[in-house]
Amino acid sequence: MNKKIKIAQIGINTNSHSNDIFKTLEKQSEIFEIAGYALPENECERLPQRAAELCRYKELSLDEILHDPEIEAVTIETDEIYLTKYALMAAKAGKHIHMEKPGGVVLADFQKLIELMKQTKKTLHFGYMYRYNPYVKELLGQISNGELGSVISVEAQMNCFHNASIRQWLKNFPGGMMFFLGCHLVDLIFRIQGKPKRIIPLNKCSGIDGVTAEDFGMAVFEYENGVSFAKTSAVELGGFARRQLVVSGTKATVEINPLEWYLPDFSGIQTQRVVRDNAYWHEDHKKQTSAPFDRYENMMRSFAEMVRGEKENPYTLDYELELYKILLCACGRGDTDG
Repeated sequence: MNKKIKIAQIGINTNSHSNDIFKTLEKQSEIFEIAGYALPENECERLPQRAAELCRYKELSLDEILHDPEIEAVTIETDEIYLTKYALMAAKAGKHIHMEKPGGVVLADFQKLIELMKQTKKTLHFGYMYRYNPYVKELLGQISNGELGSVISVEAQMNCFHNASIRQWLKNFPGGMMFFLGCHLVDLIFRIQGKPKRIIPLNKCSGIDGVTAEDFGMAVFEYENGVSFAKTSAVELGGFARRQLVVSGTKATVEINPLEWYLPDFSGIQTQRVVRDNAYWHEDHKKQTSAPFDRYENMMRSFAEMVRGEKENPYTLDYELELYKILLCACGRGDTDG
């Protein structure tokens, strides 16, 4: 049996996956030994309910985590604006890192992080959960082995309906929703099609409830043989059930829709896909529904395998840096020619 990975969590966040990640570490007690946690950005006062979910474990100082040689890995789960700040500290301390996506809001800091991780040769792993969606993984394999032919376009959507306070919170980020949730979509498009020739950001503020943040995100990606798009709305009723990925190729079109939905008893997630491989109006198509799965378990198990050297991260550090640059362009920041 493999020795458990001693791990600690740095931070919790307002609207992202911090508590789900911590619960997953608890569930995977055969893989991880939780040393404790630190809350360096006043989270106890700002997020008391979320902080209370960690209190069964020892609260540590940041220095205790960073300078303990037995703690070999950390999860960085602060609010997005602080992510790179603490990831840089963990990198300098020689830790393996799982961190919330997409990685802070300053490109120069993110570049420093990538360079440091190249030097330490430790694992840097991000919380892009669709990378572990079973139908997305299978689709990437089908594209790679040519089953879809040449890819013409990708349509990626991730929508929801959030209250005014969460939508105003998006003001913290360039591009608002495009940065917060659109990063998942940009990741999918970039992984499937590579770097675009041109990026056209079309992010908007709905103005609903007096919100001034960009709560409707959209970006168009131009490629040699087609155009793809990412759309993410925080003001779409029924939007949670309309998260989807459509990849159109010269041999087949695959639609994963919805990308995920929770079972009524919240015991897991399922996803559904349709494969269309003929050109007829009344076509015969293949529809499949996945077995139930957990959103985070495969993600954190894979992180552990990377830490142990049992598995190579298919998302290289150079890929993560290029993805971050493309995302910033999709958010309206930087050179929109890609």
